[in-house]
Amino acid sequence: MSKRLLLLGGGHAHVHVLQALAKEPLPGAEVALVTPYARQMYSGMVPGLVAGHYRVDQCAIALQPLAAAARVHFIESAAVALDTAARRVTLADGRVAEYDVLSLDTGAVMDRDRLPGAREHGLFVRPIEHFVRLLDGLLDLAAQRVLDVVVVGGGAAGVELAMALHHRLGGRGEERARIALVTGDGGPLEGYAPGVVQRASAALERCRVTVFRDSCKELVPGAVVLGSGARLACDAPVLATGAEAPAWLARSGLALDERGFVVTGPLLQSASHPEVFAVGDVASRADQPHAKSGVYAVRAGPPLALNLRRFVGGGPLMPHLPQARTLNLISCGERRAIVSWGHLAAQGRWAWWWKDRIDRAFVQRYSLPDTPQAAALTRSA
Repeated sequence: MSKRLLLLGGGHAHVHVLQALAKEPLPGAEVALVTPYARQMYSGMVPGLVAGHYRVDQCAIALQPLAAAARVHFIESAAVALDTAARRVTLADGRVAEYDVLSLDTGAVMDRDRLPGAREHGLFVRPIEHFVRLLDGLLDLAAQRVLDVVVVGGGAAGVELAMALHHRLGGRGEERARIALVTGDGGPLEGYAPGVVQRASAALERCRVTVFRDSCKELVPGAVVLGSGARLACDAPVLATGAEAPAWLARSGLALDERGFVVTGPLLQSASHPEVFAVGDVASRADQPHAKSGVYAVRAGPPLALNLRRFVGGGPLMPHLPQARTLNLISCGERRAIVSWGHLAAQGRWAWWWKDRIDRAFVQRYSLPDTPQAAALTRSA
């Protein structure tokens, strides 16, 4: 009897799994991919998209053609519940997907109700697909009048988006927006090497981004309320705060860490359910706390593909040991970037071209023609 392998989420690692299955099918397995979107927006290129350096199609990987090439059944829906005892996933459209082996690469989410007023007034960066769809509305509004835009979040995403918005709305001519960045008490890029933080702070200053080392307490019509009580005029609050675990994981029966993410080990398996694998932002490596990032998810693709194949076939699994240091390339709105490698830091136009080459190559590597024939093949798989 064939085993049912369910790939839940269209994240970076699962894109590689699909490509691996297209090259070498998995004997004795029925494979399905469940994802709420027919494409994956590559997160590393989103700041460049906002800045105007890329078109949407240049940042997206179509998932249907990949699934078709891999003979994987494509289901466009989202998970709302996971029952590990029954080995079944309930989907948003009411369907149920059963599995023998489950792989999670859904990414993290943002709680729309944690910050008062955020659901009504905030422009959330996640899901990226929603953010990209709403971006044109923000740009159209800026064409009508000068906007006050406040980016909330001092991490790499918030810093990059603040500078990208400045470049798009004021860095290339007439100023169409005033950009502010609310970072929290730690300031921009807390936790990065001092050289990286210094370069990012200087880049923000060159971009005329006003930085507030304060927390965001509430969003109200026309303003962002800070923890100090100060109110910042705001037409468009962009929320790039820390991501959270999907709510349905809390009732799944999986072992979770203190933040609600799936605890895994070097084999990428759940600490409590060996038939469940998890990578990327939805997972938490018990042995490598630092290894939860988009870079890690990309690099986890090959070992995940290998271990899923071996688990289904009954072979020995291989451990995945993330690098202690990872390369981070932080874009600065214009075609410049900051390089972060451990305690080393550098910047310049050359760094942006390096990042651009890496990002374009990643998307191109997994891009196949999205044709009606591919969609039909996917439905029949």
